[in-house]
Amino acid sequence: MSARSLSDWLSYIESQHPSEIELGLERGLSVLEKLNLGRPKAKVITVAGTNGKGSTCTMLSQYLTASGYRVGTYTSPHFLRFNERVAIDGLECSDELLVEAFTVIEQVRGDTPLTYFEFSTLAALWVFDRLELDYWVLEVGLGGRLDSVNMVDTDLAVVTSIALDHIDWLGDSIDGIGREKAGIARPGKPLISGVVNPPQSIADVAQEVGSPLLQKHKDFTFSVAQDSWSWQGLGQQFDGLPIPKLPLENAATVIATLLQLDIAVTSERLTDLFREATLVGRFQQVATSPDVFIDVAHNPEAAIQLKQQLDRLGQPVIAVCGMLKDKDISAVMKTLKDSFQAWYLLDLDVPRGAKASELAGYLPEAHQYQDMRQALADACAEATKQNATVVVFGSFVTVSAYLSLQA
Repeated sequence: MSARSLSDWLSYIESQHPSEIELGLERGLSVLEKLNLGRPKAKVITVAGTNGKGSTCTMLSQYLTASGYRVGTYTSPHFLRFNERVAIDGLECSDELLVEAFTVIEQVRGDTPLTYFEFSTLAALWVFDRLELDYWVLEVGLGGRLDSVNMVDTDLAVVTSIALDHIDWLGDSIDGIGREKAGIARPGKPLISGVVNPPQSIADVAQEVGSPLLQKHKDFTFSVAQDSWSWQGLGQQFDGLPIPKLPLENAATVIATLLQLDIAVTSERLTDLFREATLVGRFQQVATSPDVFIDVAHNPEAAIQLKQQLDRLGQPVIAVCGMLKDKDISAVMKTLKDSFQAWYLLDLDVPRGAKASELAGYLPEAHQYQDMRQALADACAEATKQNATVVVFGSFVTVSAYLSLQA
């Protein structure tokens, strides 16, 4: 077992459970107990939400690291390397440490079946436990209450946004999804809600659990000027902050979260954070001549955010788009169809991938392709003629396909 490479281990753990997703804490908790991972000495920040989890985790981790703290960050999915999921002070975890983690988990789990995500989460927790860290920043994979990240009691729970997504697992009501995501809250520990127009279920869960609730536009808020923004609430005010590269709504939630920690939160450090913080695949510029941006937007709420970004560009934009068939393709296309002057659609060659022809049902004039390489080449050629920008979006899988071509 110990001689396996990381790629060998990843192939192995993919084969150990018949389902890609099976929510529930019982399996993971039984193995966690065998790993003898008790309550971590580090403070735990757990982040759930339909959109905005990744950027929120990134900004929290970068602020804490820049302030001199040691930080472990667990996120998902990854684009090119599994190591992206487990970061220490902003750097990817080594193959060697991950292999050691998987080896130990395999030795103790016995006949307990684990999903790929459960294996991954346990490995991250084992790695973090081995190191002298001050903070663990944990991103929920799906939902919250029954997600394996919720095996660990959090010191500070964050819900970034609520929208209809993953309805096969979380239900088809905003109120029900809000209840699932707020399920990361713990008694006596703050719950920060960055949700715009939050469902009542978030407040209900906080009251049931006994978690102090702080809500955007109630306990804290923000306002935007032409080229800066201000934050107010919780007895603090920060003015003249630079507009961040990452979504402003999440930046506002990050400030509220940081203020719940026993650390210095200053305008100077916030200014540095918002000038510098970026995240792969979140309206990220990756090329010039022509300009190319990549964005993982894959549901209606994210499509609205992407539309706002496109409107700010103020120039023609061409889409390269691939999506998963279980997403709300109709709503995404309806939101964005008039934001692009041309569409280059591609098949996603994964089990849940939609065909370009399925997407083209909403966009009769679109070009259709079987893979990223030719779709991108043709889109860039057209963008060069039209002095336009190319935006590659629709799924983590789509962005990964782009990045793989550049690797």
